[in-house]
Amino acid sequence: MKQIAYIVLVTLFFTCSNGTEKKSVSKEVESTEKKSNKDYKIIGYAAGYEDYDFSKIDATKLTHINFAFANIVDGKAAFELETDAAKIATLMGLKKQNPDLKVLYSVGGWVWSDQFSTMAAFESSRQKFAQSCVDLLKKHGFDGVDLDWEYPGQRAEDNIFRPSDKDNFTLLIKTIREALDVQGKKDSNHYLLTIATGADQAYIDNTDLGEAHKHLDFINIMCYDYFNGWMHQTGHHANLHPSDKDKYDVNSGVQAVERHIEAGVPTDKLVMGIPFYGRQWGKVSSVKDGLYEPANEGGIIVAYWDIVEKIKSGNYKTLYDESAKASYLWNAKDSIFISYDTPKDIKLKTDYIKVKGLGGAMFWEYSLDKDQELLNTLYKNLK
Repeated sequence: MKQIAYIVLVTLFFTCSNGTEKKSVSKEVESTEKKSNKDYKIIGYAAGYEDYDFSKIDATKLTHINFAFANIVDGKAAFELETDAAKIATLMGLKKQNPDLKVLYSVGGWVWSDQFSTMAAFESSRQKFAQSCVDLLKKHGFDGVDLDWEYPGQRAEDNIFRPSDKDNFTLLIKTIREALDVQGKKDSNHYLLTIATGADQAYIDNTDLGEAHKHLDFINIMCYDYFNGWMHQTGHHANLHPSDKDKYDVNSGVQAVERHIEAGVPTDKLVMGIPFYGRQWGKVSSVKDGLYEPANEGGIIVAYWDIVEKIKSGNYKTLYDESAKASYLWNAKDSIFISYDTPKDIKLKTDYIKVKGLGGAMFWEYSLDKDQELLNTLYKNLK
């Protein structure tokens, strides 16, 4: 009875919070119970450039690990750091802990997305890249490939982009899928192909996810960085719901998921991204608690373990935006504002994942949560 009552409460919460959910309570409870029986994915990115011992990764709490990143060099997928091979070998060794673990490698990212547009623009270069993805996969024993093209048709770090990115994006994914299937047939194995997607409408407009998803196993939505280092204004960077304090209605996890569904992606193919880091603004001009106020220093990334230490210092006031379901810190003495996810926030996100029938959760990035406080919350509530 307690479990049923809890599900009803969760359902009522999300029905009230999201106007698109208009099912009756009884039907939603029945649906939620069915969806909660599925095997949810817990996907962790592991950054090869971080000074972190991969042998410390608890693979028993993960279904997938995405090793980040491979670059595009001379039109081919390639690892460029001297430490990559050793770290990849360590990741493969984690399968002794968890034989069902899938290890993929991710190509691109914020800095290394600059070659995607040109490579994807021509059939011959798409074929060359796709074959290099297979070759790299076979060389190291990966289970699949993850593309992190940030962002098709848009300016990002210093990337080249063109209007044809929208169509070429799908063509590239299709070409890689075909190359993986050819190799998979030889090996009697299915190799995974996934992507990380932007959470905003601009990403949706510059891709055709309704077609692209047909060639993908699942899609990881980057439900974070809504307010980020480009912005000299504070705000939630990973809020689940829109905040009634945000007059610009920048973004939220619920809105990001709905955009992908409206674009034609099946709900169970969508994985919600969760940050294991916060965004910190300095020199905030505040008249209250720093939220949605101007700052002279943009939102830099701060690891969750570092945030925990900051809270212990006693210099920060812990605050919560009930409408957004989002936590934040305010240091009035030093004029510092931090947006971040707590275990409470992650619990609410896992509730949403279950109610909505999503495929699971992804997080960036393993080393940022050294004591596994956030990972343990994900695992407890999804597995």
